[in-house]
Amino acid sequence: MKKGLIILAAATLGLAACNKEKKGAGGLLYTIHHSEGKEKIKEGDIVKMNFVQTNDKDSVLASTYDNEMPAFFPAQKKMYAGDMNDVLTLFGEGDSATFKVNLDTMAAQSKQPKPEQFKNDKYITFTVKIEKVFKKNTGEADSTFQKRVMELYQADMKATADKQKAAEPAKIKSFIEDNKLDVKTTASGLSYVIEKPGSAERATIGDTVLVDYTGRVTKKGKDGKYKIFDTSDEKLDKAEGNSRPGKPYGPQKMAIGQTVPGFNEALQMIGKGGKIKVIIPSKLGYGEQGAPQVGIMPNSPIAFDLEIKDIIKGKPAAAEAPEKK
Repeated sequence: MKKGLIILAAATLGLAACNKEKKGAGGLLYTIHHSEGKEKIKEGDIVKMNFVQTNDKDSVLASTYDNEMPAFFPAQKKMYAGDMNDVLTLFGEGDSATFKVNLDTMAAQSKQPKPEQFKNDKYITFTVKIEKVFKKNTGEADSTFQKRVMELYQADMKATADKQKAAEPAKIKSFIEDNKLDVKTTASGLSYVIEKPGSAERATIGDTVLVDYTGRVTKKGKDGKYKIFDTSDEKLDKAEGNSRPGKPYGPQKMAIGQTVPGFNEALQMIGKGGKIKVIIPSKLGYGEQGAPQVGIMPNSPIAFDLEIKDIIKGKPAAAEAPEKK
């Protein structure tokens, strides 16, 4: 066999071995896709990691890639063999892997029932990339290490935010083209398509509108869809697989002037019975902070379908009494 073929065969065998699923403690299953061969994570290290979390049906439950925000967390002492902290000790900086945490073991060790969303699953699966591991230097004081990590974290977050801001125009453009929208853009930067103008009367500051709405992120998820982060349409929400116990569905009352600027502007562009699609840039939406609790990441444009069902006019301001002489 020629030398080149020998090297190719060895590399192929090495790759196959690296991608072989292995068994760990507590029913853990894991596959190392790539290893940089660096020092493994240990308790006390600070880990920067990207991941995709799925269930047994391969439904994506969470993704730092979709959120464009890697996770930072301290590696902690394991509670039992095969738990989330235990599995991290198998990896080092630059490694990528898939691991499956056994939910039956988790329930038995924690003496808590499986979470409702996993009651029919055996595993919770993570596909991870260990981006960075911050390790304490020999002899380094805890306070010095924490200060160093905070400085690195802040620098990393600024770089991430700068990248998000730079990518925003391309996201808006891609969303518009992908959905074949013939938009107009206001001076503020709001992109819109009026599908139905509605009545001649328009809501103004101080009025309240009764509105049906569906809000989506403008970046496709791993499933190729634009995720709905909120909607007044219960049927549509359930079809997306969203579960929002206690959420009131149906048209909602919104006061003009008390929502984000892009929403305020859009609601004043159509009348009762009107429909409009809008793409709201982050500066007119949730800005640098975002609203992660509902799935809107920092510096992220969002899209809405809006339909005004009714306009409830506000009371005119009372005239001031003339000043007594």
